[in-house]
Amino acid sequence: MIRHTELLHKKITKIAVCGGAGSFLIPAAKAVGADIFITSDIKYHEFFDADSTILLADIGHYESEQFTIDLLTEILQQKFPNFAVLKTETNTNPVKYFI
Repeated sequence: MIRHTELLHKKITKIAVCGGAGSFLIPAAKAVGADIFITSDIKYHEFFDADSTILLADIGHYESEQFTIDLLTEILQQKFPNFAVLKTETNTNPVKYFI
């Protein structure tokens, strides 16, 4: 499920992304001319900050961070080959969806 502002019906050429709660970066995404800002935890009234100038997409907090652990594990293993890197397999997402 993705919550988003109204589609702007224009070609997307610049994308801004912030994993986790990134609504505080809406002004920065607009300032750099992003066509879409993908993040999470956007509050109801913050969606109005789009002002029909940027598409805001809230993909969920856990959902925006879930692959970070794999990326960080890979980077650490490459940078520190003699260092034991262990990653959890535990899903810590407290949010459940009723469908």
